[in-house]
Amino acid sequence: MTNKLALFDCDGTMVDSQANICASMDQAFEKHGLVAPDHHLVRRIVGLSLIEAVSQLLPEGDAETVAAVTQSYKDGFFELREAGGVHEPLYDGLLETLEQLEASGWVLGVATGKSDRGLRHVLETHGLGNRFVTLQTADRHPSKPHPAMVELAMAEAGAAPETTAMIGDTSFDMAMAVNAKVRAVGVDWGYHDEHELIAAGAEIVAATMADLNGILNR
Repeated sequence: MTNKLALFDCDGTMVDSQANICASMDQAFEKHGLVAPDHHLVRRIVGLSLIEAVSQLLPEGDAETVAAVTQSYKDGFFELREAGGVHEPLYDGLLETLEQLEASGWVLGVATGKSDRGLRHVLETHGLGNRFVTLQTADRHPSKPHPAMVELAMAEAGAAPETTAMIGDTSFDMAMAVNAKVRAVGVDWGYHDEHELIAAGAEIVAATMADLNGILNR
């Protein structure tokens, strides 16, 4: 039997983490005497692996500088988390949507640009650890839109491309879905707009969390 797999992005899809990301990026750039990037630009790179994200925000930087800023971001985010300053609220309706999908026969997974540690913190904070049968992070894969995350998720979940849907808020998520030959379902409450999601390959963009169950079960 082939399982139906609903694979969720994390930042901008399940949780709103932009305030933490922007603050940590400000701190990382300023630590190295660099002008912090505009927060609009920071939101644009959410979903990429961290080193790829910093590379895009610092296009003139050499490899050593990019690596140093990346490490400073990691250190700063860890310190913020340890101090209890990380606030990543769930988007309204997520728990109900996950319950509906499970009730209609879907198994659930996550494919995120977060680290293992970052994703674990989100799942533990919100009591979601037992919801997902497969967890894919940037620690073990090339950056989105490479399809590796989706491919390993399908293997772990016993799913196939024709029974898998990637749900995300960025063009990187949609392009990854296209590259993995799975359904690409965008969401309209994250960091890229509907036109970008469609252009990157989304078959449809959910306007609200409540729409996802109906979209996936068509």
